[in-house]
Amino acid sequence: MRPPLDRFGSIKLKLGIAIVVAVGVSSVVSFVGFRTGVSIYLRPLISAAIALALVQVLARGMTSPLREMAAAARRIADGDWSQRVTETSADEVGELARAFNAMATELAMVDRMRRDLVANVSHELRTPISALQARLENLVDGVEEARPELLRSMLDQTERLGRLVTQLLDLSRLESGVVPLRRERLDAASMLDAVAVEARLHSPGRRVEVEVTPPDLQLVADPDRAHQVLANLTANALQFGPPGRPVRLTASVDPAAGVGAGTAAGAGRQVGGGGGVVFTVSDEGPGVSEADADRIFERFYRADSARPGSAGGAGLGLSIARWIVDLHGGQIHVDPNRQTGCTMVVRLPSQNGGQP
Repeated sequence: MRPPLDRFGSIKLKLGIAIVVAVGVSSVVSFVGFRTGVSIYLRPLISAAIALALVQVLARGMTSPLREMAAAARRIADGDWSQRVTETSADEVGELARAFNAMATELAMVDRMRRDLVANVSHELRTPISALQARLENLVDGVEEARPELLRSMLDQTERLGRLVTQLLDLSRLESGVVPLRRERLDAASMLDAVAVEARLHSPGRRVEVEVTPPDLQLVADPDRAHQVLANLTANALQFGPPGRPVRLTASVDPAAGVGAGTAAGAGRQVGGGGGVVFTVSDEGPGVSEADADRIFERFYRADSARPGSAGGAGLGLSIARWIVDLHGGQIHVDPNRQTGCTMVVRLPSQNGGQP
């Protein structure tokens, strides 16, 4: 049953109503007692008893959520994240109860994410460590010789461990906000060329095409972090795209935003005002399904259709890319208009957006 004063939106009003009811009851009891000849010493006792009983009923909705919160807080401190309290009251205590429930829900979600993170990290670390340990045991026991291909396989596992640790550290710093952006004026063509050269070194024989429109397009961004985003996307495209088909990198003026028309002499076309630059990284691989389009940026999430077999990294690259783009005040998403392959779209705003 809902407490009688829950509909009132102020605890002060509730207290006032309780006081008025208590005074009224005392007056009525005194009058009735006087008319019925009740002793003058007994009338105050009867009035007090009846007033206290009514106040207890009226004040039940004001105090019970506080007792519930105290008990629920003790259980949450013991690790029971399912605790919730009654939040029917419309006053300040009800607001506190709703805030408490929201906090409990957030804590439960954070605890679940923490457990998932520990489980995922443990799994990702165990796989290369187990492979490396098995190869080393074979070498020690004399089962295998130190052939170049064996040493290369061991080096690959070590590099995979190093990448995972680096990605975890990057993600931790980005999420905690301790990575300030070092904004500079960048030439879009030079940045994409550098990304393409690096990609070809790691994937010999693969074609990486670059197109920048206009050729002198410039933007203001953190050079290292912007390069990291595009390099991550290009590495994914090369990994999941067909070996005989190219990966295409483009940069152009963002059609969804205005671009400043002013161009300083020799400075190229610079993004200004409310403008921005849009980068795309396209491949002709299996693509990303609509169901996976929003989830691929979650930590450790892998879209099975785009990651055949055991291919792929730890599922952190896109999560890191999203954090970096968010710090710039930009957007990153999968192009929903692609029928085949995958096109990742990164929109970076002018120097006025994102983290100062």
